[in-house]
Amino acid sequence: MGTTLAQIRADVPGFENWLKRVFTVMGGFMAGAGVLTVFLATTTMRLSLRETPWAMALSGALAVGLKNATNFALHSDFGWLLLVPALAWAMGLAAHIAKH
Repeated sequence: MGTTLAQIRADVPGFENWLKRVFTVMGGFMAGAGVLTVFLATTTMRLSLRETPWAMALSGALAVGLKNATNFALHSDFGWLLLVPALAWAMGLAAHIAKH
């Protein structure tokens, strides 16, 4: 971003506390989405609904794909590391499709 922590603290007082809350909310959302994903994977995927691969592909593209695209657009230091969940999702989708 081209700025220092001292500049941010001076220009936006309270930003760090606000950011902690944002990440707490985001972490809670991710944990909840993860619980729901595991539940759906262990229950409804056994039904082999024909819509399952489409739902998996769309949810992965939105949740994992957008995150990775944004991190690369921002030149994030963690962009390559964040490809790990994307690859895990892609392998899971491929395994599911190959199984059926």
